[in-house]
Amino acid sequence: MSDYLVIVESPAKAKTIERYLGKKYKVKASMGHVRDLPKSQMGIDIEHEYEPKYITIRGKGPVLKELKSAAKKAKKIYLAADPDREGEAIAWHLAHTLDIDITSDCRVVFNEITKEAIKESFKHPRAINTDLVDAQQARRILDRLVGYNISPLLWKKVKKGLSAGRVQSVAVRMIIERENEINAFEPEEYWTVNATFQKDKEQFEASLIEYNGQKVELSKEEDVNAVLANLDGNEFEIKAVSKKERKRNPALPFTTSSLQQEAARKLNFRAKKTMMIAQQLYEGIDLGKEGTIGLITYMRTDSTRISETAQAEARDYILQSFGEEYVNQEKRKEKKNAKAQDAHEAIRPTSTQRKPTEMKEFLSRDQYRLYKLIWERFLASQMAPAIMDTMAVDLENSGVVFRANGSKIKFPGFMKVYVEGSDDQVEEKENMLPEMQKGETAYSKDVEPKQHFTQPPPRYTEARLVKTLEELGIGRPSTFAPTLDTIQKRGYVALENKRFVPTELGEIVLELILEFFPEIIDVEFTAKMETSLDNVEEGAVQWVKVIDDFYKGFEGNLKKAEAEMKEVEIKDEPAGEDCELCGSEMVYKMGRYGKFMACSNFPECRNTKPIVKQIGIDCPKCNEGNIVERKSKKKRTFYGCDRFPECDFVSWDKPIARKCPKCEQLLVEKKQKNGMQVVCTNCDYKEETQG
Repeated sequence: MSDYLVIVESPAKAKTIERYLGKKYKVKASMGHVRDLPKSQMGIDIEHEYEPKYITIRGKGPVLKELKSAAKKAKKIYLAADPDREGEAIAWHLAHTLDIDITSDCRVVFNEITKEAIKESFKHPRAINTDLVDAQQARRILDRLVGYNISPLLWKKVKKGLSAGRVQSVAVRMIIERENEINAFEPEEYWTVNATFQKDKEQFEASLIEYNGQKVELSKEEDVNAVLANLDGNEFEIKAVSKKERKRNPALPFTTSSLQQEAARKLNFRAKKTMMIAQQLYEGIDLGKEGTIGLITYMRTDSTRISETAQAEARDYILQSFGEEYVNQEKRKEKKNAKAQDAHEAIRPTSTQRKPTEMKEFLSRDQYRLYKLIWERFLASQMAPAIMDTMAVDLENSGVVFRANGSKIKFPGFMKVYVEGSDDQVEEKENMLPEMQKGETAYSKDVEPKQHFTQPPPRYTEARLVKTLEELGIGRPSTFAPTLDTIQKRGYVALENKRFVPTELGEIVLELILEFFPEIIDVEFTAKMETSLDNVEEGAVQWVKVIDDFYKGFEGNLKKAEAEMKEVEIKDEPAGEDCELCGSEMVYKMGRYGKFMACSNFPECRNTKPIVKQIGIDCPKCNEGNIVERKSKKKRTFYGCDRFPECDFVSWDKPIARKCPKCEQLLVEKKQKNGMQVVCTNCDYKEETQG
């Protein structure tokens, strides 16, 4: 018989924690929630202060039976679910199910699954925090009131299987509004002028910036010609030389949002995948002789705070590995987000000493890559700033001024370990300029005007959408990944080239919600609701009041929608070809995994086939088929012959219509960090990278 029973969510955590606590402790897993609102009905008594009706989740009977049996044998029960609202709610439900006094010291929380952290947490058990539980309950009830009232309307008026939610509807609105911006965008022409200069035997690049003391606005070719006509030969006087030292600080440690963004940029991970792998690293990895150990701290956080112990360990590691000059001597001020709950530390390795290279043999490829990213980001955040020597040179000829900018790394600092990625910029590189003095002369060689057109705002990537939702205060760390997953599963948006595009269905649903439930998709309203839930967590407001304030207006809109919302017929779009089985017209349909082609004579004819996109190139292998774009099981794009399986030509890189000028073989577009590069599949021919 064990003296103590500890209940966690997952078996992986249970195994790790039991080994740390010793023989007197038995650790069991609840496998997540054991109670929830019923799926078959609303489960909320609106007439009696929105009282929720909880039932045992289907399939959890055997788990509960095992937990009750273990509870009877234990002297004391500890509830050690995750340290957030969701975890607090799981502990509260378990307490009610197992008849545990919620005011007793039954709750244990820890931010990392290491021996020291676990042992320390069991020295300080506490009562269940009912404010945290109420905040989680309020969110759940709000989402139920919205979803279980609007979704049946959408089923009736549009099509079955649809749903509406507070955060997901706002995300869909943002994607659609961005698409509308792109469609309404009218490009404007502008020009730039770059030139190659020579000083002594060295060459460098410079750009036209002003004429006669005024910044140049080059909106058409005539403007360029008018400025360049003033040049008198190719001799330029060096009018100004500015040398500065610039400090570049490292990025702060990861929050949930910044981890999802950086994993998307650097590892090509979807938000859902990032969170799944982070969960594995948090819950524990079998490290052979060391046993199972959690490699990172809790991965749902909006804080960049780091414990003093972790900072000290990182400083020691940096000192030993790189030297004293690489240790950050300044106390960095955290940029506190007013919307951040700051309940936990930032995401960091549980020990800096567990280097990624040493952990690699115990990790899967994806686990290793994510762990390496977290480890490097944390270590870099504790290192000294990088110091850049910058140089700006202005060169003048008859009032026409070109500027050259150069930089070199004087001291790499944190850049020795890690440099943050970006959605918008290429990573900083050294660009050396020759030594120059004011009054000296340089000569222009090639003056090259270039025509450009302004570009529309970019579509949202997963990373960019997560960043925007966070900035607007919509959703919380635990909601970002499920939200992105839901709006794709419902068919409201699709990912094309890793960017969100709205579907016709998404636009129809948004239009209906906009008309009848404007608050649901109002960005400011949704952000205020998140703040209200935070106030519940802090004990500043009662959860029933938050729900009631919302429901009073929502109920009126609901009655109006039930009476006035018209049915919408979504017609199948013709695919432009006939069914090869029965001759009827093929149409495009939306399925669980995106669009596909189906016979319009369904259910008599059940012919379906995937949509393939021709790229206008003959197959280089069989010379009979055409190359088409396809998707692998993991949704990765590849290119193959449409005569498959007769012809087995495949390529991950996109073939292009031109032949290699050196060997007449196939050219493909290959992805590089800073753009696309055309390369030959047979010889060493390459073309310059296109951004």
